[in-house]
Amino acid sequence: MDRGTPQGDHVPVLLDRCLALLAPALHPRTEADRPAVVVDATLGLGGHAEALLRAHPDLRLVGLDRDPAALERSRSRLSPYAERLHLVHAVYDALPAVLAELGLDSVDGVLFDLGVSSMQLDRAERGFAYSQDAPLDMRMDQTGGRTAGEIVNGYSAARLAQILREYGEERFAGRIAAAIVRERGDTPLESTARLAELVRAAIPAATRRTGGHPAKRTFQALRIEVNGELESLRAAVPAALAALAVGGRIVVLSYHSLEDRIVKRAFVSESTDRTPLDLPVPLPSAAPTLRLLTRGAETATADEVAANPRAASVRLRAAERLEAAA
Repeated sequence: MDRGTPQGDHVPVLLDRCLALLAPALHPRTEADRPAVVVDATLGLGGHAEALLRAHPDLRLVGLDRDPAALERSRSRLSPYAERLHLVHAVYDALPAVLAELGLDSVDGVLFDLGVSSMQLDRAERGFAYSQDAPLDMRMDQTGGRTAGEIVNGYSAARLAQILREYGEERFAGRIAAAIVRERGDTPLESTARLAELVRAAIPAATRRTGGHPAKRTFQALRIEVNGELESLRAAVPAALAALAVGGRIVVLSYHSLEDRIVKRAFVSESTDRTPLDLPVPLPSAAPTLRLLTRGAETATADEVAANPRAASVRLRAAERLEAAA
């Protein structure tokens, strides 16, 4: 995943599509309307936010990110728009509290660009990448919380296997967990390179020859556990939907099936008529409160993936808040 960099080395994923989907909700409907407000719930390095602020001269943007380093980089990048910008050090499930503190009853747009940012991946010392040796950290917010090293050295084999199976969808979770426990019995596991080699050795040779780096799923699982990503997302998506004004729009970029499944379920729940099947006519009170703007999950084009390889796994879903039935 990639949220862009101030240096322009990378571009935000599906930028034009995100702008197009959000645009109808960000234009004031009458001259008396307040300026539109959009929440970038995963600000990262501010690529999507910059494009939104540039495209909509009256737009107010609330940016959230759990990574203080990313916030500071974005603050510098977005300084020309400082009067229309409010940045908050927070995980996206804190959205209701952030909006309450700002006195906002509703917003017109919400954007989630999930997963790990390009800055976090590219800075080896953060410990997210299996291709570079670094301490086993993987915290998106390094001001607190447990590290990946604490997890691999402290969790039981059964718990490690469960995490690898559920969050990494790893077929060989049991073998990898057992290998970790054996290895740490002599010396604690402290480096990404050592863990990556341990995982490679635990996976059958025939499997190692296909499907990319053999440690990919293990590192994904540990990152999700370290940062509580799925628990936060399960709370954040319904909260974002509840915050949308009528006509407001939400766009979510997911990068693996676990994230996309959570988003899909939340969207489908609110876009489905809830009238009991045994009633002959739809109940107005059970009418959908959300309109889906995409048919399933959209993916990046071949051209976009060629320009930005981290877009290869993206899945985009979008929806619009409908007026509640009287």
